[in-house]
Amino acid sequence: MTDKGKVAESNELSVSDKLKALYDLQIIDSQIDRIKLLRGELPLEVQDLEDEIEGLETRIKNLDQEVTTLDTSVTKKHQEIANSQELIKKYEEQQKHVRNNREFDSLNKEIEFQNLEIELCEKRIREFTIQSKDKRKLMEDSQALLDERRIDLTNKQNELNEIVSETQKEEDSLGERSEACQRLIEPRLLTAYKRLRTNARNGLAVVTVKRDACGGCFNKIPPQRQMDIRLGKKVIVCEYCGRVLVDDSITGEDAY
Repeated sequence: MTDKGKVAESNELSVSDKLKALYDLQIIDSQIDRIKLLRGELPLEVQDLEDEIEGLETRIKNLDQEVTTLDTSVTKKHQEIANSQELIKKYEEQQKHVRNNREFDSLNKEIEFQNLEIELCEKRIREFTIQSKDKRKLMEDSQALLDERRIDLTNKQNELNEIVSETQKEEDSLGERSEACQRLIEPRLLTAYKRLRTNARNGLAVVTVKRDACGGCFNKIPPQRQMDIRLGKKVIVCEYCGRVLVDDSITGEDAY
């Protein structure tokens, strides 16, 4: 049904019928709330576990990349050491054929420089090896935690799925009835109803008058205002909590 069709259908109703539709909607939505309450914090716990697992997977992936980079750096430093050792052999061989002390000293300086390069590479290798070892340990710890969280998630999902499977048919039926009621209510009133439900601690936007008081906040309602509520000719809200007030005669039951 189009929005225009919904408005036309809702406009055909009397105020009393609109109030009845509002109250029926509240009854249905409250039943849906009770079903969702059975699930407790499980949906949030499942979401938190999924987020934590995603974070751990990203962490392990980043650590693995860092370890690979460090291992590559170690291999590179070993190659640099091998190159320096080859140069040292070359310079030592050249020293056997020098013509003067100046050439010998020059080659000796090159040998000293390559020995320093080897020492620096060995230092870097030790540093990279320690860093790689630490990161591998972090990876192992993170993987162990990830395995635990995956088990937790599976258990929580199974628990949630079991509850959902038991109530899904009823919730689907109530959802269809809720949509049917909403089609009878004009958009402006429906928007106000949803806003009230969101702001109300117990999700009640429509309540009856009980013992001369609002069924939501329990503040006293003046007699004249109670008379207007019983007449059902206009939408009346509680001046204290803003909930829509309806009379028991409209609901056909004692309500909340």
